[in-house]
Amino acid sequence: MVVCRGLRGATTADANTKDAISSATRELLQELVKANGVSADQIAAAWLTTTRDLNAEFPATAARLMGWTSVAMLSGHEIDVPDATPMCIRVMLLVNTEKKAEELRFVYLKGATNLRNRGLPPTTAQ
Repeated sequence: MVVCRGLRGATTADANTKDAISSATRELLQELVKANGVSADQIAAAWLTTTRDLNAEFPATAARLMGWTSVAMLSGHEIDVPDATPMCIRVMLLVNTEKKAEELRFVYLKGATNLRNRGLPPTTAQ
């Protein structure tokens, strides 16, 4: 059965420039769809955010240039939390898939690798 599920990912840009934001976003989106075997026609929507120190370009521009012309997208800023990862781009993709939630792979690149387990309790081996 096909259901709509959320895919999360994050990365950091090297600078507050159009090229740096677009390049980092493109890399993140490519890795996220590759890790999950997703095609553009399965993506219902994409919500892309940046920290307030990134404002030279909309991250959604990179997705449009990748051919995601029929995907509903929204860009915004993250909450300005003290000591948050700077220069950070985050994404939540809503995808139509037959995969179970536990089969999905979130992708965290560059300086955003520390976000993978933020706020989650430690796991224990069984």
